[in-house]
Amino acid sequence: MNQHHWSDSGQLSHARAYASFSPDMATAWVPFENRAQAGRALADQLQHLRMKGPLVVLALPRGGAPVAAEIARTLGAPLDLLLLRKIGAPFHPELSVATVVEGSPPEVVVNEETAELPGVDEAWIEAELPAALRELERSRSVYLGDRLRQQVQGATVIVVDDGITTGITMTAALRALRRRHPARLVVAVPVGPYAALMALREEADEVVCLITPRPFHAIALHFLEFHQLGDAEVCVALNATTATLRPS
Repeated sequence: MNQHHWSDSGQLSHARAYASFSPDMATAWVPFENRAQAGRALADQLQHLRMKGPLVVLALPRGGAPVAAEIARTLGAPLDLLLLRKIGAPFHPELSVATVVEGSPPEVVVNEETAELPGVDEAWIEAELPAALRELERSRSVYLGDRLRQQVQGATVIVVDDGITTGITMTAALRALRRRHPARLVVAVPVGPYAALMALREEADEVVCLITPRPFHAIALHFLEFHQLGDAEVCVALNATTATLRPS
């Protein structure tokens, strides 16, 4: 059995005095052209982080990759992926009961909202864990090959996705990253619901979101073009960013 670290979803809350999200465009908004354009718009709001010491941009694949690539390119920061894999409930595999976040060791974050479902216990999660870890290894091989992971200790880390719905996945990512001792954790997303973003303020030092519609229905409604990304498109986004950072 691979070594891993457990945390339930109530353990690692960090109330951050300077957490914020901005700007709030709940009453008027224009749809983003696509993920890349959303990334460029987010990069404009993140310029102040250039003064915060070393920067690392981490994308949640697949949708976060083209958004994060634009942020990394604009800020001149290295880009990496933060790979996660959910563990589903017995008899309902699409319902997440825990999230496995890659790392050394991997982090297993239990979802407190589903932890009491019938059949959901530590034994179930342990039994499902090996398959989740194999999928994380496969994904890193496909997307990144032998590229070294970016070190987050002591860095300002910008965690990027193409939107927030419930915030469960992002919460797991932030709790796993916090154990790696970054100097600062920043969430950057184009769109998300107000309540979920407010909850993420307990996990991140800063939350930047461009559109917070109320009521919120779906991420895709806020993009003119929003297709399901394939593995090849994730690789293209990563490779293009790597090329721009290479010394001439």
